[in-house]
Amino acid sequence: MEGCGLRAVGSHCSLSEMDDLDLTRALDKPRLKIERKRSFDERSMSELSTGYSRHDGIHDSPRGRSVLDTPLSSARNSFEPHPMMAEAWEALRRSMVFFRGQPVGTLAAVDNTTDEVLNYDQVFVRDFVPSALAFLMNGEPDIVKHFLLKTLQLQGWEKRVDRFKLGEGVMPASFKVLHDPIRETDNIVADFGESAIGRVAPVDSGFWWIILLRAYTKSTGDLTLSETPECQKGMKLILSLCLAEGFDTFPTLLCADGCSMIDRRMGVYGYPIEIQALFFMALRSALSMLKPDGDGRECIERIVKRLHALSFHMRNYFWLDHQNLNDIYRFKTEEYSHTAVNKFNVMPDSIPEWVFDFMPLRGGYFVGNVGPAHMDFRWFALGNCVSILSSLATPDQSMAIMDLLEHRWAELVGEMPLKICYPCLEGHEWRIVTGCDPKNTRWSYHNGGSWPVLLWQLTAACIKTGRPQIARRAVDLIESRLHRDCWPEYYDGKLGRYVGKQARKYQTWSIAGYLVAKMLLEDPSHIGMISLEEDKLMKPVIKRSASWPQL
Repeated sequence: MEGCGLRAVGSHCSLSEMDDLDLTRALDKPRLKIERKRSFDERSMSELSTGYSRHDGIHDSPRGRSVLDTPLSSARNSFEPHPMMAEAWEALRRSMVFFRGQPVGTLAAVDNTTDEVLNYDQVFVRDFVPSALAFLMNGEPDIVKHFLLKTLQLQGWEKRVDRFKLGEGVMPASFKVLHDPIRETDNIVADFGESAIGRVAPVDSGFWWIILLRAYTKSTGDLTLSETPECQKGMKLILSLCLAEGFDTFPTLLCADGCSMIDRRMGVYGYPIEIQALFFMALRSALSMLKPDGDGRECIERIVKRLHALSFHMRNYFWLDHQNLNDIYRFKTEEYSHTAVNKFNVMPDSIPEWVFDFMPLRGGYFVGNVGPAHMDFRWFALGNCVSILSSLATPDQSMAIMDLLEHRWAELVGEMPLKICYPCLEGHEWRIVTGCDPKNTRWSYHNGGSWPVLLWQLTAACIKTGRPQIARRAVDLIESRLHRDCWPEYYDGKLGRYVGKQARKYQTWSIAGYLVAKMLLEDPSHIGMISLEEDKLMKPVIKRSASWPQL
């Protein structure tokens, strides 16, 4: 998370010159009282594709209480809160960013130990998600609402990198509020990838925006935000970038390196698991909020079809367990026709030696990438956790992912949760894949580093699968060090024992991730805002050995 300074985006206007009162007026009306009905989580996409029922069970709830009518975290007396909680909240509030007197996000980091700011003084879309969830769980939705509206306005800006114009639906990677103390005005400048390392647009920003919009709606019961024409249009613009027909033969999204949390060259170009899992979750989230009027009906139909194709593809070709690994090991190559079992022509000799010892008899995970003659066997934390939360993973697959975590605790968690990926790249492979990146050296940063922010996704996945004891064990590790080390961005080393060599202190999403994990364990009903239940009518997994043409 670094790079050159921001500049105003390919447009001669800024938010100080924009009239942003229309959305505010539209939203300043009484909240709707919605009768409790079966949720989208409890229904199937087949029902939705015909009846277009929406809002997956969102109902009005008083501010400060979760959708399941549970009290605020601060009001609970079940146990004494850990001393870290108070400092975490204080640090999170210090990171808040204001635009014209309204909170609109949190800085990436507030590290006073260094004069080198880089781009850590900006509000990143992906970084703000755990902060937003913490505020929602604490009954403070206003900052989330303002963030969603401001980033939605930024989406409407013209976006150019050199002479090339980006798609209309692209969401910013980050934005920065510039305050003019003389004129007493605020301006916003945004980065859509033209200032990023490698000049890559953030594919994940739009997905996180849709997921966060659903979380806000689920938490507050306020349907007025997602139902505004502006939010409906924003969702459609994001999805139009992903659902457009082209040369693709797979339902997965083709992406460049550096387009998500791993924002540097790490060999994740192609069809990375993180993007596919977020894409799936964003599709399901949008399906619960889109209105079936006008072009909304067509968009819903396209979403339903894509979800069925994507879930089939991911559950069949990205899933790896002991049996599938053995099957790949015995694959024949150069198979032609539709009866091919080795459909991607993966070479058995390309299986790395480490994976044979890493894979337990009980357990499994979604591999990092699958494409023509290519399978990235690395384990990626975010993609697998989001697969559980979105129900991209079947219940059996979700349990297998948790089994793997328990079996390989030392490798994937070690002394500081959680490895962003495993294993690291080193030697000749590191030189070729990363381009000799001095920041992504072995067991550091994105190359096998340990990231405390991933604690909230791990905790949510543990709660959804009924394994909270795994999350508590991880939280105990966090509480033994994170505060003492001044909330660093990441840790280095095979066990995550050392504060990262270039890690920022007081990294906001490390702080927020801890708070979200603690509040989820205190009140598991919060899981509803960031979890989707399995669609009962989703097509079942077809075994590789039964990979024959479907009638």
